[in-house]
Amino acid sequence: MDPGGSDGQRQDDLATEERVRTKKPRQFKVVLHNDNYTTMEFVVLVLMQFFQKTETESTHIMLTVHHKGKGIAGIYSRDVAETKIEEVLGFAEEYGMPLKLTAEPV
Repeated sequence: MDPGGSDGQRQDDLATEERVRTKKPRQFKVVLHNDNYTTMEFVVLVLMQFFQKTETESTHIMLTVHHKGKGIAGIYSRDVAETKIEEVLGFAEEYGMPLKLTAEPV
């Protein structure tokens, strides 16, 4: 004798009681940090090319970095944020720019 009832009934009970929830992946912001060497034009170029920002948005973010020390380039899943950082750092290195980016949890 099955203490939980028949197998069919037990499965039905579990199916109605269990609720599967998928969690959204944790988001990370890609942060640009100010330095005294990377040009403002280069930062605008990076924002437009790698983060699909308009020229106006890029200029606003660049000025925020310049005046406040850092600014958010975008918010992504961890993998995407880390990939974008690697791509940008490689690009910056090619042009001799010591641009610094980090990924921080939202």
